[in-house]
Amino acid sequence: MADITMYELPGCPYCAKVRSKLDELELEYDVIEVPRSHDERTAVETVSGQTGVPVITDEATGVEGMNESDDIVDYLEETYGSGAA
Repeated sequence: MADITMYELPGCPYCAKVRSKLDELELEYDVIEVPRSHDERTAVETVSGQTGVPVITDEATGVEGMNESDDIVDYLEETYGSGAA
């Protein structure tokens, strides 16, 4: 089981943006596909407090329920990419 878990909806362009960054950085991650209906997205709502995707958690750094694709991509780059210390 990977430290990073991504909640996504297949076909979601914002999810694809995050997945591309994860793949570019060659990070191991697990994917949880959420239902199309927001009413049925209880797993992602439990983690993030909302039903939109993408959302990631990162056990290695204590990140829980980060949403907004741009914020996630920035976080990944700063934590694991060229922006990492």
